[in-house]
Amino acid sequence: MRLPSSVKIVEVGPRDGLQNEPRAVPASAKIALIDQLTASGLKWIEAGSFVSPKWVPQMADTAEVMAGIRRREGVVYSVLTPNMKGFEAARAAGVDEVSVFTAVSETFLQNNINCSISESIERFRPVAAVAAQAGIPIRGYLSCVLGCPYEGSVEPAAVADVAADLAKLGCHEVSLGDTIGRGTPAAAQRMVDAVAERVPVERLAVHFHDTYGQALANILAVIERGIAAVDSSVAGLGGCPYADGASGNVASEDVLYMLDGLGIETGVNLSRLVAAGTLICETLGRRSGSRVALAMAGGPE
Repeated sequence: MRLPSSVKIVEVGPRDGLQNEPRAVPASAKIALIDQLTASGLKWIEAGSFVSPKWVPQMADTAEVMAGIRRREGVVYSVLTPNMKGFEAARAAGVDEVSVFTAVSETFLQNNINCSISESIERFRPVAAVAAQAGIPIRGYLSCVLGCPYEGSVEPAAVADVAADLAKLGCHEVSLGDTIGRGTPAAAQRMVDAVAERVPVERLAVHFHDTYGQALANILAVIERGIAAVDSSVAGLGGCPYADGASGNVASEDVLYMLDGLGIETGVNLSRLVAAGTLICETLGRRSGSRVALAMAGGPE
């Protein structure tokens, strides 16, 4: 088994993990979370998104959050920007990276952002062009790579086609998302192998939901294929409002514990990461979704 010597952990908790919380999370709590995540040694943190507050009210204070965090040199603070208005707000906030979002499934995308796959790519084209001129890296999220809640199974070749479109658009990295969490290790490897024929594996990341308990197994399976970038969410926060049952990202603490056990370098301190998850869970009034965090705390009550 050949594994990478180091893996990039992209922490998505402050955005993807919190965006669907039913109760408003104060900006002060988001700032405290991001500061603790920074202190843990994470180098890539998705801090929020500049989208219409009508659709994602939880992210309406992203500018305030970006202004309040204690930035550390060498840490990339990114935000999701679906259009030019969002990009301009992101640039004004001084973000280090922006990201865009599309899917392999036409039906999923229509239900999510009310456009087709090709239309979504065209929407992002001006964002990519201006980002390139401004020297701001752009990252692409691709959903439903191992199945769609509306269309069922997804062919690896279809994933490769859209991933290649995002790469051509200028995305320096394409994050492959198992939105409904149904993927298994063999399917994940087949998908990554197909995409890697169109986009260099060095430009690929994975984003697994743990709905069926397969996320860690899938991550291990694809890092065996050369993937060295993994999205995760502290305390397992988050899910997808357009996919029933997709009720949790893989927990950053659990990913880190596995990578540490494999001798793979991440630069992240597990105890500090657990502390960050504990803090935000106390704010939200819930138990952590990380099995590692629960074990370190003495186990579930």
